Amino acid sequence: QVHVVESGGGLVRPGGSLTLSCVTSGFTFSFADMNWYRQAPGKERELVAVINGAGGGTNYPDSVKGRFTITRDNAKNTVYLQMNSLKPEDTAVYYCNAYVSVFRRSYWGQGTQVTVSS
Repeated sequence: QVHVVESGGGLVRPGGSLTLSCVTSGFTFSFADMNWYRQAPGKERELVAVINGAGGGTNYPDSVKGRFTITRDNAKNTVYLQMNSLKPEDTAVYYCNAYVSVFRRSYWGQGTQVTVSS
């Protein structure tokens, strides 16, 4: 059985930092491309960070580039999202996603709320 569990969300002031964690089980983590998405009220879900299973290459949209950093620990089956210089527009539910391309399977967590407000 696959589990994808995010944690680390909360309320933070503009300019602050948060680190999200996503602990997984039930699939071969090192094979999976790991992604963080976010969805704000009334908006579509947006991809904010990608880290590849092979080689660990990363990618970010311009909206978060230079502020967000995605990392992974294959020994712990965990992916992280370090978020710095947070802005009110970063407020959203953040979701962890695992994509195992060889099986064409995608797994989602339940999401964690991040609120950036003074």
